[in-house]
Amino acid sequence: MFVSRHLSSTLAHARASFPAVLVTGARQTGKTTLLRHQADPDTAYATLDDPLTRSFARADPKGFLTQFPASVILDEVQYVPELLTYLKIAIDADRRPGRFLLSGSQQFPLMRGVSESLAGRVAVLDLLPFSLAEYPEADLAGWLWHGGYPACALNPAARDLWLRSYVQTYLERDVRELLELREVAAFERFLMLCAARHGQLLNMAHLSRDCGVTQPTIKHWLSVLEASYLIYRLPAWSGNLGKRLTRSPKLYFVDPALALYLTRHPSPASVLPGPMGGAIFEGLIVTEALKACAARGKTPPLYHLRSQDGTGIDLLLDLGSTILPIEIKLTATPALGHLASLRALRKSGSAPWHPQGWLVCNTAEVQPMPDGMLAIPWSRFPAMLAELLS
Repeated sequence: MFVSRHLSSTLAHARASFPAVLVTGARQTGKTTLLRHQADPDTAYATLDDPLTRSFARADPKGFLTQFPASVILDEVQYVPELLTYLKIAIDADRRPGRFLLSGSQQFPLMRGVSESLAGRVAVLDLLPFSLAEYPEADLAGWLWHGGYPACALNPAARDLWLRSYVQTYLERDVRELLELREVAAFERFLMLCAARHGQLLNMAHLSRDCGVTQPTIKHWLSVLEASYLIYRLPAWSGNLGKRLTRSPKLYFVDPALALYLTRHPSPASVLPGPMGGAIFEGLIVTEALKACAARGKTPPLYHLRSQDGTGIDLLLDLGSTILPIEIKLTATPALGHLASLRALRKSGSAPWHPQGWLVCNTAEVQPMPDGMLAIPWSRFPAMLAELLS
């Protein structure tokens, strides 16, 4: 079953404009499926995950590329980073748009090679797990439980087995490669502790203490999770609001099912009423905004605002001329109390705030609220966000 992805139009535009297009993202988000679906019928395909293909590409990179006089999909290109230099030579000799379609899963080594070899020659796009807009679901708890990884969302019965295998494969392959670890038990504990902090301010000192490793190690390990597209660090807004603001980012897992699996939630019914219900719901909305930006090929202009007394705004969307403040509350009954931070922010007048403020919640319909605020159902958020971004 092929599910249409919102990145498709951005990918088509990039293919028409650049000699090479690189689609990155976590493993199993559908990068290869998307590229093969949109490629021309005569486009060749080679995966560098295959040992024989990888050996050929390393031993004779020039000869390897001459196999493909038309266009080619080169899958998992991060396994042969030295190939990128020869791709540059091939592109400079023939700059036909859309000639090379590349995919890769590990951002650090891959992006280092791209920046050194293919700058100005390649469009880089991120494909994240399904968004609500791509794979809608009426049941909130069910969507959170199964998440957005295609294999898990499209085959709910295999959810537990698939997630267990995914985590084990990630630890055994990517972590060992990126960190050169002989024993991944400490990193596995770190991964679970991060999941337990989903939706919280990132405190590396606390993570260091609980994991029993140094803060520089924690910093490096967080970078590895980010490079693997497993987590997203929502940066703090740095505007001058006339009061002391925290500069710590907030930590979110990009996929809710993975966070729930790592925190050992027993069933979909345990998600929303449990102690992490609000954080999981908040993460859904934040990463929905992240996915909407990624689908448009944009760096996400997303922030949070938090003062040191604990008050603040869950999500700020910088639209360029204005900034839209968004509060996220797991409630089916939006009330004035939920708008306190939004109304205080509006009165501060310290930034070009959007005329509206949004309260994304579990209500059934869009409801006007005082001072130009709107209470928005979580199911309507993707469509309203898309309209705003377009």
